[in-house]
Amino acid sequence: MAYDDGFRRTEAVQAVTARVLGSTGAELTAVYVPAEGDGVLQLAEMVGGSGVPYGLPTSYPVSGNSPVAAAFRSGDPLWLSPAELAEYDLTGSPDSPGADPWDGAGKPPADVSLGVLPLGVSGRLLGCLVVMDKATDAFDADRRHLLELHADQVAAGLEAIAARVMAQTERRSLLGPGLDTLRGGAFTLVLRTGRMDADAQVLELFGIAPEEFDRRVETLLARTVPDDVPALMSIVEPGGLPTAGQQLSIRIRRPNGELRWLSLRSRVLVDADGAPERMLGVVADASYLRPTADEVSIVQRLSAALAGATTIRDVSRVVVSALRAPLNADRVAVAELEADRFVVSVLDPPEPGAWPAAWRSEWRSEWPDAACHSMPTLESVLRAGHVALWPPGAALEPDLVGIGPGGLAVLPLPAEGRIVGVCLIGWDDEHHFGPEERSLLTATAGLVGQALVRAHALDAGHELATMLQRSLLPRKLPSLPGGVAVARYLPATMGLEVGGDWYDVIPLSDGHVALVIGDVEGHSAGAATIMGQMRTAIRAYAVEGHPPDVVIAHANRLLLGMETDLFATCCYVDLDMEEGIAWFVRAGHLPPLLRLPDGTTEELPVEGGPPLGVAEDGEFPLTEVGLAPGTVLALLTDGLAESATLPLEDGIRRVRAALAAADPADAGQLADDLLGGAKRRDDDVALLVLRYDGMRVRPTRVRWTVWRLPDAVMHARRFTGRTLRSWGVTEELDVALLVVSELVTNAIAHTQGEVRLDLTLAADRLRVAVNDASPRAPVKPATVDWESTGGRGLLLVEAMSASWGSVPLSGGKQVWSEITLEPGERLGTAEAAATDGRPNGEGGALR
Repeated sequence: MAYDDGFRRTEAVQAVTARVLGSTGAELTAVYVPAEGDGVLQLAEMVGGSGVPYGLPTSYPVSGNSPVAAAFRSGDPLWLSPAELAEYDLTGSPDSPGADPWDGAGKPPADVSLGVLPLGVSGRLLGCLVVMDKATDAFDADRRHLLELHADQVAAGLEAIAARVMAQTERRSLLGPGLDTLRGGAFTLVLRTGRMDADAQVLELFGIAPEEFDRRVETLLARTVPDDVPALMSIVEPGGLPTAGQQLSIRIRRPNGELRWLSLRSRVLVDADGAPERMLGVVADASYLRPTADEVSIVQRLSAALAGATTIRDVSRVVVSALRAPLNADRVAVAELEADRFVVSVLDPPEPGAWPAAWRSEWRSEWPDAACHSMPTLESVLRAGHVALWPPGAALEPDLVGIGPGGLAVLPLPAEGRIVGVCLIGWDDEHHFGPEERSLLTATAGLVGQALVRAHALDAGHELATMLQRSLLPRKLPSLPGGVAVARYLPATMGLEVGGDWYDVIPLSDGHVALVIGDVEGHSAGAATIMGQMRTAIRAYAVEGHPPDVVIAHANRLLLGMETDLFATCCYVDLDMEEGIAWFVRAGHLPPLLRLPDGTTEELPVEGGPPLGVAEDGEFPLTEVGLAPGTVLALLTDGLAESATLPLEDGIRRVRAALAAADPADAGQLADDLLGGAKRRDDDVALLVLRYDGMRVRPTRVRWTVWRLPDAVMHARRFTGRTLRSWGVTEELDVALLVVSELVTNAIAHTQGEVRLDLTLAADRLRVAVNDASPRAPVKPATVDWESTGGRGLLLVEAMSASWGSVPLSGGKQVWSEITLEPGERLGTAEAAATDGRPNGEGGALR
């Protein structure tokens, strides 16, 4: 039956295949490769049909005027008609004096066309493919496409052979049989109809008899291993068009059950609208992709080790031990995929400093994690679901480049039809990926994905505990002006592995920060639940602006009112980051530890109260301590200092010794040093460390009470103008006055009681805050009619501010706005005094 797809199939496919294979009597195909060190391109193989009356020289000088040398030097293909060919020298250079350069064959006739295609991989030329045809116009557009694809196949094969030779540390000739496996067949596919023309060599590779081929692409896809079909189909998806030189390796199952590797090079031709129309491709046997005995051994050892891994961490450690040394990799990370985050189970090496900044900033000893959205390249690899390899210098996000500057492999871990995790392998030195390595990594990914799912099923209790604990603790700590805070949490290795230890860092107003560490009695889901409630309550009380003793007293009454017999210990610190003054409240908890700037340590004598949830009338006294810049404050739970074999006093001495020996310049490493190397833990451990550096430039603050007078807003504007001019703020003065007007107007009009205006100048930011006695937060209108006389105040504040918001205070609220100042806007005092600066006719002292 004849089909009409609008494409002359037989002539293009069969004729080009004949040139590739040299299977007819008038065509000839040859491959030239550089000889060692003598500037000569040597004939590696020449294939022609029987009775070919001419041949090619055995070598060409690279500096000569031959087409082979010209294409090799330029890196561009040459398509020469007989007339153009006559301008080149085809005689070559004999291997020795008196030798026949044509190797016993006659010279080509005058009507021969010649195609010379450079063979290159990763910017390195490996030789040239030469195709001769006894025709005046032998190479139309489709034939050129197919021959270029075949040249890419040959180049990949030469690279694989060379890599294997180097791995065997011996020099082997690339002549003769080495190129036999590189020969393949060609096909064309009309994408609109799905009709396909494939030559006999393609059908033989797939194990399909020519008379049984129905020209449907589904027939060939049915022989493809299901895991490789998505990659094959992605070629014709929007945005999935193959790039020049790209090779796709696929596996097919022949009728006799044999699994065979094939390599595919293809080009998708588009129509006038840019839509994919036809695909031209070359398929070749890729037996060189089959794993070596060493690679099979690695997979076997990995499979055996994974069979005994019962936890996620066990699986990850097996992967590191199986892959890092054989691949000579510098970094290996294994992470699970949970929602929009990568939750890392193992980083090897384990030191945070060995990993990129984004990973390092998210580091929490037990659960480091990183956001998917910060690494869109990694996200796209996981969506595709196939191993991705990047050579040195690839354009990747810094978070990925830092893992493998010399080369990076990303292995999505598939299981049960989805991606359950990812393995990243990185090299510092330049690393080039061979086809065998891709095969090994692909096989590894499938094994690890299945092992992760199996570990989840075998260790459901552990997974529930870690998920609960992770959700109750802060995901990351805030950045603090004048200090660095880091935290560590380690669950108990005995029992349920979920406990009541918690920590928190809470930024407060006026440059204060609250540091909290606590421990709910017991190891159970109930203790973890109470812990989450207490952490939330203390944060709410702190943000409302209560003093430290009141915060703890409120939390005590809250726990007493809960339906639980559990109690909790807690240490709460309110630290003024500007002045270095800290107020401590201790409720049955371990005392804080200090490392002074001179390296000495001490246990702070903080007066303590009873644990929370014990006495309704318990008192929680305040202790004030001054901190000098360079001081390190350590808050810890008893799991770090006490165990069944370690008395508390000895444990505190051990922690103090580690604190004195640690380097405070790296707060994260200092926290890791305090944790020590204990593998078995009877209790969970929480640690919160703050290095107080002091603020180089302290914020400037003023406060002013707004009297409820008819002209209160005018007085507030005058006070603001006078203050900002004295501070040297001139460029943003009008903006600040507008914000003050709107916030004070809202407070006067919609609240009762005292109204206070606070102005704070810190570095490049001006903060305007208005406090009032109403707890009701302001509501920004969704829409404002153009005829309305009100409702625009908060919209103006939002438009004029870099940021704005409202926070509850004890008995009221604070509405604030931050205005960004231009660099250099803050003038000196003398300049400010000389500046006229009375915008809108207002200014002067309030009388």
